[in-house]
Amino acid sequence: MTAAPGLLDGVRQWLVESGAEPTPARVAQALREQGRVLGDAEVLGAAERLRSELVGSGPLEPLLADPSVTDVLVSAPDRVWVDRGGGLELTPVSFADPAAVRRLAQRLAAVAGRRLDDARPWVDARLPDGTRLHAVLPPVAVGCACLSLRVVRPRAFTLDELVAAGTVPPGGERVLRALVEARLSFLVSGGTGSGKTTLLSALLGLVGPGERIVLAEDSAELRPDHPHVVRLETRPANQEGAGLVTLEDLVRQALRMRPDRLVVGEVRGPEVVHLLAALNTGHEGGCGTVHANAAGDVPARLEALGTAAGLDRAALHSQLAAALSVVLHLVRDRTGRRRIAEVHVLERDGSGLVRTVPALRWGAEEFVRERGWGRLRELLGGREGGRTGDGGGGAGRTW
Repeated sequence: MTAAPGLLDGVRQWLVESGAEPTPARVAQALREQGRVLGDAEVLGAAERLRSELVGSGPLEPLLADPSVTDVLVSAPDRVWVDRGGGLELTPVSFADPAAVRRLAQRLAAVAGRRLDDARPWVDARLPDGTRLHAVLPPVAVGCACLSLRVVRPRAFTLDELVAAGTVPPGGERVLRALVEARLSFLVSGGTGSGKTTLLSALLGLVGPGERIVLAEDSAELRPDHPHVVRLETRPANQEGAGLVTLEDLVRQALRMRPDRLVVGEVRGPEVVHLLAALNTGHEGGCGTVHANAAGDVPARLEALGTAAGLDRAALHSQLAAALSVVLHLVRDRTGRRRIAEVHVLERDGSGLVRTVPALRWGAEEFVRERGWGRLRELLGGREGGRTGDGGGGAGRTW
């Protein structure tokens, strides 16, 4: 038997006024104060409902505990969606009213140490368990507060698991292992939810155990399975406007921490200048992620970021040519499956600008070679362990 909403409201108000924890004993006392005599099952049910609302994730808790769920999205009290890797699914989970969604959003923001109210109607933060929280309150969000929760699993996927899931084609793990072993600098590009962080975490798990990995992230989402990882995370300014720590600050500090691998979780601002400078001063094997529509768009994306940070076009392309070697581009198809669509190498054209050249593209059975394959194989230094025979870069030849 479940307690009526009115009964729960009365218990909630009593607990707030008394400052008591929502233990079964305190809930029973609150019920008695209201003149209600209930059985043990109803008392325990009320206690669990209140515990979930006051210290858990409310109605979303079962969804967040589901190991197959990667995202939970709330757009209305009766519109709670999840993504289990196959696209968005509407769930039967619902809230009592828009006020309940707002309360949960504000409480989760408070748990993350952030402010969420009418004066600051949105928040982007990380919860203590690593879950990424984004929330927007009305009137910015029309009708109801909107919640977006990105679940970060405590264990990173292995490369073999990504092959089994179809993210990496059969045999493709050889080229990825060779990429890491050759200490090439690379970027993982793709759209939101395409699996960039998942792939990067798996690749960092391949780094030798004697190397030191320093991560700089806006929100600590990377979980590489590696014995020597230093994790740095940005911090917003407090209510007085002090204490701001940017990703640019973290990249500068990371360079002083003797990194064998410098990793920027997502390159999306002025930090691109410091990252490129670092990769041009002996920090091999650096990597990160960047939002882009295609691998071929990555140079233009970095150019836009660098120009906004005050780096002129010629200087950026000069540094880019020397700093980065490979782009791995991920897509998410209409069925929701994430996969590496293409692997590009970087080269300079006749005008001195950097462009990407397709080296491998997705194939259902294996990667398919493109015209840049010869250059990629040269960069890998023969570590790919692929098929013998034709070592050229003829387009259409399979890996």
